[in-house]
Amino acid sequence: MLERHTLADGRVVKLGKRPAKHDSRTLQLAKYTAKVTPAPPVHEDWEKKVAKWPMMKNDTVGDCTCACAGHMIEQWTTYAKDPVTPTDQQVIAAYSAITGYDPVTGNHDDGAAILDVLNYWRNTGVGGHQIKAFATLDPSSHTEVEDSVFLFGNCYLGVQLPVSAQHQTVWAVPPGGTHGPGAPGSWGGHAIPVVAYDRRGLTVVTWGALKRMTWGFLYAYCDEAYAVLSQDWISQTTDLAASGFDLAALEKDLQQIAQPSAAARA
Repeated sequence: MLERHTLADGRVVKLGKRPAKHDSRTLQLAKYTAKVTPAPPVHEDWEKKVAKWPMMKNDTVGDCTCACAGHMIEQWTTYAKDPVTPTDQQVIAAYSAITGYDPVTGNHDDGAAILDVLNYWRNTGVGGHQIKAFATLDPSSHTEVEDSVFLFGNCYLGVQLPVSAQHQTVWAVPPGGTHGPGAPGSWGGHAIPVVAYDRRGLTVVTWGALKRMTWGFLYAYCDEAYAVLSQDWISQTTDLAASGFDLAALEKDLQQIAQPSAAARA
């Protein structure tokens, strides 16, 4: 059972990202963005139109990996001019299907692996919304993170939060560095979407609110990152092919990927 934590502002929250899982078949974003033009802008913002970011039960349940998906769906559909916000029940239903969590008894609230969530999201859907594809990227690459937000509207991050993050207004590497209370994972794993960035840092959605983090924090604590391709985003908001993104190659590669292997699901 995951523990609840009280933040400096008094909110009680839960973490819930399990250790990163890897599958050799996972697509690599860099393969499809090599010829993208123009380069990502120095700042991008896909959050201002969203009126409210619900908690999606992440104050009482360790469903951050599925709440992250819910917030991304909310964001994409808002910018597609037909806003849809997955309900708490829909988010919990996905979390339960992936992890075995029992919403009646609270048993098996042990968090989820991001890769399991992404595979479920693609194959089954969250709140009636399926994604077309996802691709891993290098979180230490400024350009790849910016490409993900610029082209796909956001970037799905997995971070190993330090204890020091519990009391920070802006998430940043503490003065003592990545040791003691600043050690990666000393608090626990968390999943969040990047919805905006500029030269100074990034904006993410966490626990029903927007949060700023520095680029240095991202480099120190992010252990997995994904660009997620949704039809909600492609058809109404942006034409990826026009930007030079190799959408045809991505869709061809998708056809060659079977269901997740037993090893990947383990």
